Amino acid sequence: MLERLFGLSEHGTNVRTEILAGATTFLTMAYIIFVNPQILATTGMDHGAVFVATCLASAVASAFMGFYANYPIAMAPGMGLNAYFAYTVVGQMGYSWQVALGAVFLSGVLFLVISILPIREAIVNSIPRSLKMAISAGIGLFLGIIALQNAGVIAANPATMVGIGNLHAVPTILAAIGFIVMAALVALRVTGAIIIAILGVTVAGILLGVAKFNGIVDLPPSLAPTFLQLDLSGAVHVGLISIVFAFLFVDLFDNAGTLIGVAHRAGLLDAQGRLPRLRKALLADSTMACLGSALGTSTVTSYIESAAGVNAGGRTGLTAVVVAILFLLCLFLAPLATSIPAFATAPALLFVACLMVRGLAEIDWEDATEFVPAVVCALAMPLTYSIAHGIAFGFITYVGIKALAGRVRDIHPAVAILAILFVCKFALI
Repeated sequence: MLERLFGLSEHGTNVRTEILAGATTFLTMAYIIFVNPQILATTGMDHGAVFVATCLASAVASAFMGFYANYPIAMAPGMGLNAYFAYTVVGQMGYSWQVALGAVFLSGVLFLVISILPIREAIVNSIPRSLKMAISAGIGLFLGIIALQNAGVIAANPATMVGIGNLHAVPTILAAIGFIVMAALVALRVTGAIIIAILGVTVAGILLGVAKFNGIVDLPPSLAPTFLQLDLSGAVHVGLISIVFAFLFVDLFDNAGTLIGVAHRAGLLDAQGRLPRLRKALLADSTMACLGSALGTSTVTSYIESAAGVNAGGRTGLTAVVVAILFLLCLFLAPLATSIPAFATAPALLFVACLMVRGLAEIDWEDATEFVPAVVCALAMPLTYSIAHGIAFGFITYVGIKALAGRVRDIHPAVAILAILFVCKFALI
């Protein structure tokens, strides 16, 4: 049956290898079941319900990707998108988390539409590579400042806006040690390095009395506090257009980059470098974004950590299905999830930030019309605490510099139109 469903021999793999690959992928991304509830709980969402929503959304999405698209790519609520949801849309802009969930649902619907229609490639290709890389790096910087804040390394300062925190505090010291150990374990290619470091810092915090142990295994909490709580009427409000666009924009490029990157490592691209069954993969991603918002979590997307499973031999959707099963088993780990403090997950946020900032290396640093807008875009995200504002500043700067430098032909019409719309938006604030 598995051979018929996934074509194991055709892809040069077997059940044992796929199971091992699935377990490897799961261990590299399991941190999301602890990090995501902590981030979204800052909006007032029920921690237990978000934990269940995270596990269920990740399980269903990964299984759907495995069975429908037959790719070894796991899915879960995206890092960066959850921070934008909590700290910008709800925390900074003041919208309720129900409205934010509605915006996530609408972005998923739009993603579904452009995945069905032949316009997705046109949208992706219209955006200059420098801005694509800058968006990824900017989200990384955004996560970085949140991580340092949660760890207590930085704190608010009335004179300079931000300054150094209390480095003598036990949680801050544990977070710093955890990050160093995590990076070292990754360098040593230890499977599950991130989750090992998170649990290690948590245990140390409990022993030192700065964290509370609530148990390990219990029946799953109720999903009711977040299930179908999205506010679609509020999300349709004209003020949320840029928010919906930001969710869509980031998910679109993050998903495309992950699919191509993981498929390339797995040797799944065709002779022209294209990804077979791309539409199925995109449909899986967009559909699951809608499902995730209905369950009560931020945008669900493909995970680059799937590359770890590919390196372990995963080649088919059976790898993703194994990940799905493991996420379902995690439903019974709710007490452990509530035992993990913010300073224990801060190292994971900072490490993911480091991975995402690597995108800046792929920018053309010899062309000022390319690297200047990219840097503006990346810096604006953490400094304005908004991914949407960073994207807007990047587009406006790109079009302005290109036009004044006499290189109007480099500007794609779609980019120019978006830049104009962003200018109008800021003018009306």
